[in-house]
Formats: sequence, structure tokens, C-alpha cells
Amino acid sequence: MTGQQKTSRIEGFYKLPLEEKIKIVKDWAGLTDEEVALLLNFGNLPRDIGERMIENVVGAMSYPFAVAVNFLINGRDYLVPMVIEEASVVAAASNAARMLRYEKGIVAEAGPQEMIGQIHIVNVTAPQAKAARILEHKQEILEHAAQQDPVLVKYGGGPRDLEVRVVDTRKGPAIIVHLIVDVRDAMGANAVNTMAEAIAPILEKLTGGQARLRIISNYATRRIVRAWARTPAENIGGLEIAKRIEEASILAEADPYRAVTHNKGIMNGIIAVALATAQDHRAIEAGAHAYAARTGVYKPLSTWEVDEEGFLNGYLELPLQIGIVGGATRVHPIAKIALKILGVNTAKELAEVMAAVGLAQNLAALRALVTEGIQKGHMRLHARNLAVMAGATGELIDKVAERMIKDGRIRFDYAKELVEKALRGEPI
Repeated sequence: MTGQQKTSRIEGFYKLPLEEKIKIVKDWAGLTDEEVALLLNFGNLPRDIGERMIENVVGAMSYPFAVAVNFLINGRDYLVPMVIEEASVVAAASNAARMLRYEKGIVAEAGPQEMIGQIHIVNVTAPQAKAARILEHKQEILEHAAQQDPVLVKYGGGPRDLEVRVVDTRKGPAIIVHLIVDVRDAMGANAVNTMAEAIAPILEKLTGGQARLRIISNYATRRIVRAWARTPAENIGGLEIAKRIEEASILAEADPYRAVTHNKGIMNGIIAVALATAQDHRAIEAGAHAYAARTGVYKPLSTWEVDEEGFLNGYLELPLQIGIVGGATRVHPIAKIALKILGVNTAKELAEVMAAVGLAQNLAALRALVTEGIQKGHMRLHARNLAVMAGATGELIDKVAERMIKDGRIRFDYAKELVEKALRGEPI
């Protein structure tokens, strides 16, 4: 591109070998050979797998893989794999899990593993009558959908029901058909999308309309998981702290601005497990936040309260669309290892673990907020990142971080000052 105006219009880029793709990116951005080498380090993801997972691959990026400890869920102990870049999340989850090791620990229960496939039919006359006609042919439609995935049916899954709604749009009425599918241990997108497309022509014939959209809904209201826990107040620092946590929960119920941050803390835990096990975390986030707003006002996904015996009680409810078969979960070698560490045998069990982690993460955040504040512990862990950003390596990373913590000056400019002093041979 030297001497020419840069353009992102690159014909056939996806067909090029990786080396040619990275050369184009190198020239575009002025990358150094060292930067290119970093991009091309696929780490624990084999290059051939990485190149096939998505399009236009020019390298890979690694995130830390950790395990949260102390989790007792439904009376069983778990080591929980978590992938995340945010300091303090794993430590906080582990600490809260320890506080919740009372009786059976965190109790979690996932419902049926059902997903919704949507078919939107437009340009329909007499929509209510046509909706009724669809329901008259429900069994025929379900049987046709089942034929699209005999393997799923063999393992006890498949189409379960058909729901029909008529909605008003600014271009007139539309019929929305919901195909309910038990996807067993899969996330279900491929199976549901295939079935939705297969039954669309039948629906068009029955209604005289056109099936515009034929796709899974990521608002997985048929796949709800709940987690709850009860622990003595002394396990979390005393009755006063327990009451403050309850108060923080009440404030989240009253204030959507607070509720969003409340729920972000929950998702810190859930998405970290989702990343470790190669789930569709965008779908999880979208569904969870839609569920939080299901009343028309954005609300917290969890609540905390102190009972008459002085126990702190937490309850969490959200949809989780996850799987342990198919997709990236069975392609990425580290996701396979994560599932092996967890020891889960079904998608239902994985959903229960993820909800339990979300509840523990929420407790950790609330406890920090109502005691020392969220920043103290977070910034202690963040100090190491600042030291690295400032150029520290090896043992110097911990020395710089410890000095920043001791001085109460956890800032990049101070980290840089300490690193420069150390490199000049001066004591820090």
C-alpha cells in the first residue's frame, strides 16, 4: 500500500493464506515484526482450528484462564474455570463461595432446556383466523419440524409445542409463531434455526403470507435457572453487614441505574464461566438483560434479604442458553478441558453452576460496596497490571505493585516513576 491511498476494500481477502492476510494488516497499521509475531502466537488454540472457527483470521488473543475455588453447589464441590481480564473477579467469587458454604452451599435448579424458534409472517389478511388455522395444523407442523433433526429426537429432544400470536406493527398485523424445542445438552441455535426454516413454507401456505424471519430467539424464557443461598450473618462479617447488603439490594430494586451495575456484577461471574466453556456469551447477556426488564422497568436479577433468624438469603433468577455439545464448546480444546475440570454431565448442570457463580459474584460485589468500597480490593489487584503497563517484568512487577499499595498511590504515573527508578538501580 506504500505510496497509495489506503483502502479497506480488499477483494477476496477471506481466500488469502494467513501469511498474506497478516502482511496486508502489517502494512496497513505499520506493525513491527515483534507485533506480528505476537499476533501469530495461537498459544493453546491450534492454528488450524483457529483459522476455521471464524473468518479473516490474522492471529489470536489470549485471556487468563483461572479456577475459582470453594464452591459448594447442591451439596457437591466444584472447581470453576473462569476466563476474564478484570482484576479481582476470580478472587471475589472464591471468597464469596467460601462464605456460602453452609449446609448444601448454593442451591441451583434449571428448568427444561427449551428454546424458542420464531417465524414472523407478514402480509396476512384476517390474521386471527389464520393464527387459528396454524394451531389446527399444529401436530403436522411439529412432526415436520422433528424430521429435521432425528438425532436430537433420538436423545429425547425435539419440538414440544407451537405458540401463535398476532401483533400490530406500523406496516400492519403480523403473525409470530413460536416453535418450542427441547434442545437437551446443546445451546440449540443450529437445530432450532433449521426447524424454523423448514416449517416456514407450511406456515406460508396456511396463511397466504410471507415468512420473513425464521430464527431462534435469544430471549430464552423457557430456559430459566434459579439459584439461592442462605448463610449465617457471621459468615459474611456480621449482622450489620448483612443488613447493609439487604439495603443495597433494595436500592437496586428501586433504581435502574444501580440495577444495571448490580447485574453487571452477576454477569462478571456468569460470563467468565461462559468464556471458559466457549458459550455464546452475547446471547447470554442479551437474554439476561431483557429478562431484567421484563416488567417494563429494568430490575436486578437477584435479591438479598435478612430473615428473622439473622441469616442472609440471596436469590437469583435468569435465562441461560448454554450447551455442552456442538459449537465452539466441542471445537476449542481449552473449552473441553474447562468442562472436564467442572465435571458436568449435562447442560442443565452447567447452567446451575453458572447461576451459582453469578450469585456468589453478586454477594462479593455487594459486600465490598457496603464495607471497604469496591476500589480498595480491586485496585490492589490492578496494581500489578499498572506495573506491567509501566514496563516492569519478572520480580519487579510485584515490587512495584507492593510499593504502590503501601504508599496508597495506585496510578500509572507512579508505577512508571517506580519502574524508571528501579531500572536506574535506585531502591524503591
